[in-house]
Amino acid sequence: MKMSELREMTQEELVSELEEKREALFNLRFQKAKQILTNNHAIRMAKRDIARICTLLRVK
Repeated sequence: MKMSELREMTQEELVSELEEKREALFNLRFQKAKQILTNNHAIRMAKRDIARICTLLRVK
């Protein structure tokens, strides 16, 4: 997600998006442990999205 998209969201939407991203990261880590994951870059992108959302929540 881009920062411009995240800035347009309300605080409640950001919190729900954060929960979804954390759950997705958990699932990606499970896939990696089971050696099912083919796109290792997805983990990195999920972490970055979580960091972006946390930063915006702190600013708001």
